[in-house]
Amino acid sequence: MRELLVDFGITLDGYASGDGWPSWWGLEGPEYLAWLAEQPPVTYLIGANTYRLMSSFASGEPPEGAAAVEAEEEANLDELTRAPKVVFSATLEEPLAWANTTLVRGDAVEAVRAMKQEGSGILSTLGSVSLARSLLKAGLVDRFRVVIFPVITGATGAERIYDGYPDVALEMVASRTFDGRIQLLEYLPRVLSGPPGVTNTP
Repeated sequence: MRELLVDFGITLDGYASGDGWPSWWGLEGPEYLAWLAEQPPVTYLIGANTYRLMSSFASGEPPEGAAAVEAEEEANLDELTRAPKVVFSATLEEPLAWANTTLVRGDAVEAVRAMKQEGSGILSTLGSVSLARSLLKAGLVDRFRVVIFPVITGATGAERIYDGYPDVALEMVASRTFDGRIQLLEYLPRVLSGPPGVTNTP
């Protein structure tokens, strides 16, 4: 069975992005970028909003008001363009402009459930907060990885990661600090039916 990884980069207060902030909140360093380059190949799972945003950057036409793409980000975007991607959307139309992207119009949870049974390799979400939440609620997520950047965006934060999540028990399997400031936390998640004292089923 293929492994499904939910992978987020967030602020300390749990936001996926912030209005006016650059990618990685401008805090990426050489250790973190080297670690990104070492990651094994994956098939990315994305929602329509993430597709529109990332494909616009990849095409060199970012949305108005977006920060300019740095050289390190260009290398990351090139890698994303080459990687296989699956976008779940009822509104996008084929042909898709971003190379190596497959459109799935059906139920994302059922489609990913089937994908886990087929082929080999790792499936990983890319952004796509709502999609990741749905997959976690369905019990399909094998690993939950969070990279925490040392910034609080209480005034400008966008996309709160954990709103709408169920209760989840997390077993830590890895942790690391990059560049003396960025924290990686990796867990095995288990969705709970309630807080301690309530019967919880896996």
